[in-house]
Parts: sequence; C-alpha cells; structure tokens
Amino acid sequence: MDLVHGQRASELFQAQSHLYKHIFNFIGSMSLKCALQLGIPEIIHNHGKPITVPELISALQIHPTKAGFVHRLMRLLVHCGFFVTTRVHMNQEEEEEEAYDLTPSSRILLKDNVTNLSPFLLVMFDPVFVSPWHFLESWFRGDKVTPFESAHGMGFWDYADQNPDFNDSFNKAMASDSGMMNLVIKDCKPVFEGLDTLVDVGGGTGTCARVISEAFPHLKCTVLELPHVVANLQDSLNLNFVGGDMFQSIPSADAILLKLVLHALSDEECVKVLKKCREAISNKGKEAKVIIIDIVINEKKDEPEITSTKLFFDMLMMVVVTGRERHEKEWEKLFLEAGFSHYKIKPLFGLRSLIEVYP
Repeated sequence: MDLVHGQRASELFQAQSHLYKHIFNFIGSMSLKCALQLGIPEIIHNHGKPITVPELISALQIHPTKAGFVHRLMRLLVHCGFFVTTRVHMNQEEEEEEAYDLTPSSRILLKDNVTNLSPFLLVMFDPVFVSPWHFLESWFRGDKVTPFESAHGMGFWDYADQNPDFNDSFNKAMASDSGMMNLVIKDCKPVFEGLDTLVDVGGGTGTCARVISEAFPHLKCTVLELPHVVANLQDSLNLNFVGGDMFQSIPSADAILLKLVLHALSDEECVKVLKKCREAISNKGKEAKVIIIDIVINEKKDEPEITSTKLFFDMLMMVVVTGRERHEKEWEKLFLEAGFSHYKIKPLFGLRSLIEVYP
C-alpha cells in the first residue's frame, strides 16, 4: 500500500514539475529579451573571447547594486542554451574563472550578421503581440474574428497600417527572417533554373527577393507588396518593387514566390491568392510554377522540438491573423481547389519546406 502511495506521489510531483515548467516558460523568453536589450550577445562578441562575470558587469555599465544579479540571469540563459560557460585563466597567478561565450542560438542575434534574428525576437515580445493572448478565452466564447481584434479593436493588418512605428518594426522582423535564406539559396539552384522572371508576392521590403536576385543575376525579380510598404524602396538592375494587392492582381511571370504568406491566410483566402498566381503563370510553359516557402507540419518525421515550434507558429497564426500551419494533405487540398495539378515538397533546414506547385 505504501508503495502504491509512493508511486502516486511521485507521479503527482512529476506532473507538478511539468506544469510549472510550462507556466514559467515565459521567464526564459523574457530573460532572453532582457539579455538582447542589454546588448550581452554583442558585448561577448566584441570582447573577442569568453568574458568573465566582472568583465561583463563592467561592460554593461549597470548600477553597482544590480551587479550581483547578472550571474543569475546568465545562469538561466546558459541552462536554456543561449550561452555556454567555460573556464579561463586571467593570468598565471590567478585561479581559473568562469566565463561566458556565445552559442549558435545567440550568434544569430548579432546585429552585423546576415542571419540576425534580433528584430524578430523583439517584435514578438512587443505588447502588441503579447496582449491578444490575454483575450484567447473570451475570443473562443465571443464573435471576434481573432484575439488580436479583441485586444486592439481591429485586425492585424489594419493595425499595422495605422501604426507606422509598429509596422516598421514588423517589416524589419520579417526581413530578418528572410535573411536566413542566404543559408539555403545555394541548395535551391535547380528550383530557379529555366526561369527568367519571378514575382515575390507579399515580399515585404525585398530581403528574400534581393538574396535570390544576387544569387541568380539573370533572373528579373519583382516584389509585389502593399503600396505603403514599398513606397520608398529603390529598384535595382534586376529587382523592382510594385505596389498592389495580391487578391486583385499579380504581375505575370515565369514563377511566383510566396514566402510565409499563405500561413497567415485562411483557406478561402489562400485559394483566392493561388488562383491569382495560376493566372499570372498560365502562359509561361512547362517551367511555370508557384514556389512556396512555408511550414509543413509532420509530427511523424519531425523532431519533437521542431513539431513544438511549428505548433507554436500555428497558434500564433490563430491568435494574430486568420491563418494556420498545415499538414501536407491540407496543402494539397488548397492546390487542387485552386486548379493546380501536382506539387513536390523539399524540406529546408529548420522549420520550413519549399513547395513547387504546377498548373
């Protein structure tokens, strides 16, 4: 009997630990935000070698009464994998001291890196994005289109249009995400072979299109985006910007690119956009296609951490806009409804896949 009670108590304490972990997950996120705002990744990078606690405190120029708390912040972030500790000799006489160094996860927050994701991190912790989560329960019971609308009285895109500072931060965040394309574009060369023209629909400020145009100078790229987003952007030799509405018309091209566009849209909206894409490539021969870079959920093949992140993105799309992340069969349904005949999926590194869709 005691053994049974012992097992039951153990299970309850494990459940408590599991519950508390998820209750307090936000603490890791907010601690990382704090480290980024303090400039800790840049300080370590500029130091040129692992940095000790006294050196870090000196570089931070914080109030002396706060110096003792730096170790506690860094201890958590080391545990979370954002920094790593090592032992260093300050000089021949002194004992070893603990020092902090960057990990791959903090290196992609460095400002001068092409793969700098710090704008994405900061905008996701903006109260504009955080506050709708407090309305999730009432949204389920109410009639608003999204929790974002419940929180702000309007949809996400209208809010961005009416708040230029937030809109600028959001566009920088999307551009930082697109910068990761530099890492995989060399592996996508066959995707762009035989193409002379490409339209990046919803391409923001052109970061992704610029990466492609530089890698394939023969390819004439056009970014189609809302007029206020591209109003002050300058064309280059093989990259130009067009203000417009993807639901109304898409410029004709050999291929249409949709990077992280469709996951922000409802199924009905996706079909409308895909039909416009099909019209835009209808006369372009056998190379004509739509190129989609987006998330494909696959719980059976993905690592648990990848699946968790994809499901987090799915919830984000539900709370902020009217979109969702989709399984392959759900993608296939959209393609068939829009009049396409076949497709193929190539997983990229990380969360996204590259989908080629053919008329």
